[in-house]
This record gives sequence, C-alpha cells and structure tokens, in this order.
Amino acid sequence: MSWGNCYFYYRCPSCGKRFKYATDMISVFGDDFGRCPDCHEPCTPEREGAIIPEDALYPEVED
Repeated sequence: MSWGNCYFYYRCPSCGKRFKYATDMISVFGDDFGRCPDCHEPCTPEREGAIIPEDALYPEVED
C-alpha cells in the first residue's frame, strides 16, 4: 500500500507565505529546499508527511 507523496509543509516567518515541498525534490533543490519561494528565507517545517486536510492552502514549490 502506498500513501502517495510526502511533503514538508511550511509557513515563512518573514513574509507569512504558506508552501510545501515534496520530499522527492530534496536532491533537485539542494540547499534551497525549505526556503521561501518569495523571500528566500530559510523556514522550519510546520508538518511533514502525507497530504493533510489543509493541503490546498499550501501551494507546491516546483522546479
């Protein structure tokens, strides 16, 4: 059984933007993984794991 994609869900402490990164993109983003896509500040994940009920509030950061 597969749970599907796993994500790190973030809210930027500087600008307040919500976003998520798929865990399979760690190697693509490298040191930028977990940084805010708008202001580029490093962020701490609020949650991690399979898709959460509030998933639509967190746009995915894509390459």
